[in-house]
Amino acid sequence: MRKAKQILLVEENALLRGTLRDALSGEGVTVLEAENGEEGLRVSLREHPDLILLDILMPKMSGIEMAKRLREDLWGKTAKIIILSNSTDAEKVEQAVECDIFTYLVKSDIGIDNLLKKVRETI
Repeated sequence: MRKAKQILLVEENALLRGTLRDALSGEGVTVLEAENGEEGLRVSLREHPDLILLDILMPKMSGIEMAKRLREDLWGKTAKIIILSNSTDAEKVEQAVECDIFTYLVKSDIGIDNLLKKVRETI
């Protein structure tokens, strides 16, 4: 039996996290959750998800810091990460690119259908 793909959703907003979890679960993937970068890093290194959906502005550890630390790990060097943030700050986008993250989506610009399409293309 084929193992379901795993997606780690690192998002501090519980309502948005729930909405995204429900939408992703409907795609037949297993959704892991973390509410900040520190927790997200721990779950990532333990579970090795197929994809990480990562917010940037979070308590305890930002998404950028989480991505930098993840890239220091042997598995984490090639982990697939999609940034999903409200920040359109050019500096944040540049920092994401420096962490080998080439998909940077702005929450207000992408609908759930387009996000699911991007997830399917990535995994």
